[in-house]
This record gives sequence, structure tokens and C-alpha cells, in this order.
Amino acid sequence: MRRRLYFLMPDLRRTRQVLDELLLARIEERHIHVLARDGTSMEGLPAANLLQRSDVLHGLETGLAVGGATGILAGLATTLYMPDSLVFGGGTVLVLALAGAVIGAWAAGMIGTDVPNSQLKKFMPAIEQGEILLMVDVRLGEVQQVSDMIHRHHPEASDHGIEPTMPAFP
Repeated sequence: MRRRLYFLMPDLRRTRQVLDELLLARIEERHIHVLARDGTSMEGLPAANLLQRSDVLHGLETGLAVGGATGILAGLATTLYMPDSLVFGGGTVLVLALAGAVIGAWAAGMIGTDVPNSQLKKFMPAIEQGEILLMVDVRLGEVQQVSDMIHRHHPEASDHGIEPTMPAFP
């Protein structure tokens, strides 16, 4: 399980320094994400991708749950209220639940790609003023060590907390 640490850096030079120190501390580049205002040169920095910038994961989770629940209700309604000449069993409920979950996850995921990440809303004013958001995904046991390392070498880095859980696959 990983935790995401958030740091606001004052400029690109210091962000690059922290990136180098994180790489030397054996934090893989795929676990480091940088977000800056539009037009900022991100050369040499691991720019945040769609998964970090948007609410696509939240949309997928929500769509999966709502679509699955809707499919279950539709399956139950089908089995309970269909005429006696048509026989539907438990397989109908299962098929409709799976179909609802897939369609719900797809639709909500598509919507989530256009919605800015709700976790990043609080950072947007600082980013628009030119600060750089550095997101570092670390193992639970490394949270304090990485945070201390960044603050020891870069006291200007503004620590903005920890996201409680991270999905395993990004």
C-alpha cells in the first residue's frame, strides 16, 4: 500500500533538485508526479498524467458501484415482475449486475476524465501563482523518512499532507 505525499515547491529549479534527491533515495520516477500551471516548461520532470490530474479513478469506482447496484435492482425487478410464461433465474440478476457495473464504470470514467481531480482543488490557487505541486507515492513505512528528507534539504518546500490510500495499479 502506498501513500501520496503533496509538496508545493517555489520554482522549477528546486523541484528538479528534489526530484534528483528522490531518485537517489531509490524512489522510482513512476511514483513521482509534477503539476504546474499551463505553459510551464516541464522538461526533465515527470509530468502528472490523466490519472493524477482528473477524477477518472473516482468516476470508475462510483460508476462501478452505482451501475452494479442498478443492475441488481433491474435483475430483481425482472425476475419478480415478469409474466409466468417467461422464466428468469438468478443468472439474470448476475448478468444485469455485471452489465450495469461495466456500463456505469465506463460512463462515469469518461465523465471523470473531464473533471479536475478533487484532491488537487486546494492546490490550484498556488499552482496558478507559479508554484509547482510535487506528488510522491511512497510505501507506508517510508512516509516519514521521505518527508523528513525533503524538509531537511529544502525547508522552503511546503508540506501539504498525505492522501490516505493509493490504488495499487497506477
